[in-house]
Amino acid sequence: MTETPSFGDALIQAIPNLRAFAHSLSGDAQLSNDLVQETLLKAWTHKDSFVPDSNLKAWLFTILRNTYFTHYRKSQREELDEDHAAMNASVPATQLTHLEFDDMQKALMRLTADHREALLLITAEGFSYEDAARVCGCAVGTMKSRVNRARSRLLEEMTGRPATEDHGHEPFKTSTSR
Repeated sequence: MTETPSFGDALIQAIPNLRAFAHSLSGDAQLSNDLVQETLLKAWTHKDSFVPDSNLKAWLFTILRNTYFTHYRKSQREELDEDHAAMNASVPATQLTHLEFDDMQKALMRLTADHREALLLITAEGFSYEDAARVCGCAVGTMKSRVNRARSRLLEEMTGRPATEDHGHEPFKTSTSR
């Protein structure tokens, strides 16, 4: 019989997933680390409100998501620094796979926040549609729709062609297409 990890150990085990989710939301490594740190602090502070035997990962992702959107709304009210773009300039990668990954990440960041979040919760984090819907505070059908639209939009961004065109397969076509 295995012993369940302590709350603190469970938080530590969730850090890699929290970092990945935070980075996918923000696209900024420093902000991602700040978001994860704030999420862990909030979780620890409010550990008494966590319901044992429930999904800790979903609870943490909800905290992180809310923290991100609070930060995002706050940053929208602040004046943008003109030098921000120059400070974040980067040198393009020399390897093709890195460039393709970079293109995919840029395309992912062009998705709406709702669509990007839905796609990443389902595909990258492996959440069920029900758990992802709970994290985002929406209906399961809404989550499925967001994921489908995100996949279609990402395919359009990456290929430059509408998702309904024939690409040798029809993963995003509806029965009324053609």
